[in-house]
Amino acid sequence: MDRLRSLNAAQREAVQTLSGPLLVLAGAGTGKTRVITYRMAELVHSGVAADRILSVTFTNKAAREMLQRSAVLMGTRLRTKPFISTFHSYCVRVLRQEIERLGYPRAFAILDRGDQESAARTALRDIRVGEKSLRPGDLINSISRWKMAGVTPDRATEHIENDLDYLAAVAYRKYQNIIRASGSVDFDDLLLLTNQLFTEFPDALDRQQRRFDHVQIDEYQDTNGVQFRLIEALVERHRSLCVVGDDDQSIYGWRGADVQHILNFQAHFPGAKIVRLVDNYRSTDKILEVANRLVRHNPGRHEKSLVAHKATLSDVRFLAYEDEVTEAESVIREIAQLVHETNVSENEIAILFRTNEQPRAFEAELRRIKLPYILIGGQSFFDRREIRDTLAYTKVLARPSDETSLLRIINTPARGIGTSTVEKVLGLAVKQKCSFWEAVPQAAAAGHIAPKTVTAINSFRDLLNRYRSRMKDAPEKMEQVLRELLVEINYEAEIEKQYKESQQQLARGAILDQFVESMGDYVSRTKKPSLAEFLEETALVGRDEETDKDGQLAENAIKLMTLHSAKGLEFERVYLVGLEEGLLPHHRSIEGTAADIAEERRLAYVGVTRAMDELTITRAATRRKWGKPRTSIPSRFLFEMREQDEAVAELETSETD
Repeated sequence: MDRLRSLNAAQREAVQTLSGPLLVLAGAGTGKTRVITYRMAELVHSGVAADRILSVTFTNKAAREMLQRSAVLMGTRLRTKPFISTFHSYCVRVLRQEIERLGYPRAFAILDRGDQESAARTALRDIRVGEKSLRPGDLINSISRWKMAGVTPDRATEHIENDLDYLAAVAYRKYQNIIRASGSVDFDDLLLLTNQLFTEFPDALDRQQRRFDHVQIDEYQDTNGVQFRLIEALVERHRSLCVVGDDDQSIYGWRGADVQHILNFQAHFPGAKIVRLVDNYRSTDKILEVANRLVRHNPGRHEKSLVAHKATLSDVRFLAYEDEVTEAESVIREIAQLVHETNVSENEIAILFRTNEQPRAFEAELRRIKLPYILIGGQSFFDRREIRDTLAYTKVLARPSDETSLLRIINTPARGIGTSTVEKVLGLAVKQKCSFWEAVPQAAAAGHIAPKTVTAINSFRDLLNRYRSRMKDAPEKMEQVLRELLVEINYEAEIEKQYKESQQQLARGAILDQFVESMGDYVSRTKKPSLAEFLEETALVGRDEETDKDGQLAENAIKLMTLHSAKGLEFERVYLVGLEEGLLPHHRSIEGTAADIAEERRLAYVGVTRAMDELTITRAATRRKWGKPRTSIPSRFLFEMREQDEAVAELETSETD
């Protein structure tokens, strides 16, 4: 057919299989997104109403790309569009309609990481556990792990392995009560509560099942237990499910992703058809030979080998250096030569590593010889101080009851409301079981706070009320209103106070301006804008790892990134560094199970398959640890890539002795 002429045979077979269940095994660089968008278009051409198709992916960036590509294929004249979203955005849509049945307000707030840690700190304080015993961040990670596995607070004690887990389980119950009492949910709740809704209220599930005739899931290898149950429930009636993924690229086990979902797809959905996409248009034949040899060592995978469509005379290089400093110096010296003498663009080059400690030596050398570089996967855009402050202001304007955000900004910038004043008012609020604002006049009457401070608090409250009214009365002008608020509180002076160098001040000011502009962008594409909806969208985007990556990738600079950050990307030249036991595979995996090693092997495979034309794999013979150089053992993956199975067997035997 004419409209499918650009597809290869396997892609065409997947696109023309219009009823499910269907598993499309899409190896690295084989056109996964193309298949999922063409299949949507083919469903519409076959007579399916576009809005009866639900396509779910993991990031907002992937959802946007899918929407744009499908619009080109289907044309813009369609009366309806497919529903394309992330798992979390889909769940927000369901919960906005139904969450009151679970005892939450319809206008629930979605907590960001800072809000979560504040609630966790309160929960730990309530059960009298100090931060030395259990840090708020570690508690949040434990709670997230339980929620991704579908474990509710009342069942957490059934899943403990040690005393620390027990403390976390007790604090989990407190934490959930705290955020529920504030009418909030965290990111993991979006999935967990949607599952709870579907389980407890069959009519709610029935409405969603009738809403869509076809469901497509992208990156299926990354699904966790809660997501799997959601998918299973949604397609129970029609079983018209198409999932696209690659078990060889399942690298998020630590986030709760379960590779067994894609490995056991036919067992979960009997009669499922499998289509394998193996034609790789990204990497050279030599690179794919290494990749195929490596991943073949993983047991229990779906059998497939990538087929190259690019031939080259350049072999993959395996280089060993004396130590990590020599490794960094040699790699960067070679890159400098490529850039200065052969006109290779900095943007074509990536240095990939397993741990966050590894790039330091490379950064030092890049700075020394003044090559532009960017470290991707560092601080998130939404974790920056100025963004968190501004978000806190907008949250308080949207929800006056949001005391977590209020306490962040009550004296930022400084306005004469000190920590001791806040603690006195909070203490009274807890005692009287009232809000912070309700406790202020009582604290003033009791003489707990000075008249000058009472004036400062009342002035701040008036400021918030004034801007809250303006936001409510003219939501279409919210960007302008926010700019005026930032000028009135003189936030520019706060940036100057926090960052002493003028370059830093300019950079932070530009970052803040970028956030304010995003409010204008939201207004321009929304028929009925509201501050609450803007904050919801921001909360969902803020958890998306792609948020900050796009701008960084566009910069003409050498990219330094972890293997996890590199997934989904491609570069002409890749340096995969630190291939040593303890780094890749990571020492935690070596001490763990065979499944942990298998995931590390997949991580190495992801690194190899990022390279388009040139791949260099390096290791150091010694690496400094605790101040002393220690001998490094070459990674078992090096031997596997080069088919030196005897060396792998010897290495594994020495570990079990």
